[in-house]
Amino acid sequence: MENEKRAGFTSSFGAVAAAAGSAIGLGNIWRFPYTVGQYGGGAFLLIYIIFVFLLGVPLIMSEFIMGRRSGRNVLGAFRTLAPQRKAWQSVGWLAILSSFLIFSFYSVVAGWTFNYIILAGAGKFEGQSSEAIAQIFSNFTTNTWSPIFYLGLFIFFTALVVVKGVQKGIEKTCKVLMPILLLLMILLCVRSITLDGASKGLDFLFKPDFSALTAQGVLSALGQALFSLSLGMGCLVTYGSYVRKEDNLLKTSVSIAAADTLIAVLAGVAIFPAVFAFGMNPASGPSLVYEVLPNVFNSMPLGIVFATLFFVLLTIAALTSTISLLEILVAWAVEELHMKRIIATVFCAAVVFAIGVLCSLSFGALHDFTICGQTIFGLFDKLTATYFMPIGALALTLFVGWQLPSADSRDELSNGGALKCSYYKIWLFTVRYLAPIALVIILIAGSLGAEM
Repeated sequence: MENEKRAGFTSSFGAVAAAAGSAIGLGNIWRFPYTVGQYGGGAFLLIYIIFVFLLGVPLIMSEFIMGRRSGRNVLGAFRTLAPQRKAWQSVGWLAILSSFLIFSFYSVVAGWTFNYIILAGAGKFEGQSSEAIAQIFSNFTTNTWSPIFYLGLFIFFTALVVVKGVQKGIEKTCKVLMPILLLLMILLCVRSITLDGASKGLDFLFKPDFSALTAQGVLSALGQALFSLSLGMGCLVTYGSYVRKEDNLLKTSVSIAAADTLIAVLAGVAIFPAVFAFGMNPASGPSLVYEVLPNVFNSMPLGIVFATLFFVLLTIAALTSTISLLEILVAWAVEELHMKRIIATVFCAAVVFAIGVLCSLSFGALHDFTICGQTIFGLFDKLTATYFMPIGALALTLFVGWQLPSADSRDELSNGGALKCSYYKIWLFTVRYLAPIALVIILIAGSLGAEM
């Protein structure tokens, strides 16, 4: 593992494809569109993009600095960069715990997409009423064994990639999957914007109506921008340890943010024109993808084909994210527990599957079992989104901004003095002051129950 890890990604494109794949997931294609719909469309989108580049890019750079400087997993990074400050290691442990929990419940939802590929391809939505499609979703998610089967299948495919290593597994797979994802997204966008009445959806997405944007909407845009980039759980620290020393961290970070934003916007272009063309509600919430969109595809020519393509797209996006989540855990197990990669992969995947089964059963057999008023799925989701990720991102930011010597961060950003770093003071000010303030606001708002 050490030799493989030191070799890292073989190209800048490989690093961007892998890290962007981590950022691009269900949050972009499932959560982002319905959040845009709930908070007024274009105004939310504009604020979101501003936050991505104003705060998101500096935070991506910060995690990359930690990873590349240390050449270690997220826990090992703190041990290497602050050996005398052991309290910082608790942030690494929090990232490991977050990854286990997020991977577990995320894979439950990702497994649903596998099932929907089969349902869509078999034409199960064709000719069905809205109520019938909603019932299909309910029947599946509350079933005991089918969701668990697809959960296990999704984790298996994730492990199959990660076990092959950084170059032959993660980089090679992401180099293939990311262009495919973009191509599928463009095909769906072309189909959507050529529907009669599609212009209303494009107006909704691209014509800002700031009267519809509330303070809660701004807060939601901030949270969506920061956490859609996979910040705060150690993923980019781990991937940063694989980035080549000659790669420009600013350009790589901007490329990742741009790719993540592009896919989110394209998801909106693929979804909203179709939703408006068939008179559906753009603010349908989490049911938009699994209940509303099958109705949309059901109403259009070649709906079976485009429905199948959409859920294939969603599955690819989910897979590139779970690959990064598993790699966080495997890198930790290999370097800290001294396991071989194959054993570490099997061990981590098995633990995730066991936790995932409990999350899946939260919709069925264990739906009455609650902790602090939350199902197991809901509890893990709330803990990670409301507390663990904001705290992790805040701690990582404070570490890079205040604990890591400025000479070290400048050295990484300038590639040892080979690159000009005229933006350094702006970056440092953002990391030391602006980003922590934003993250504290998110943490407080989430704790008080605001919708993120």
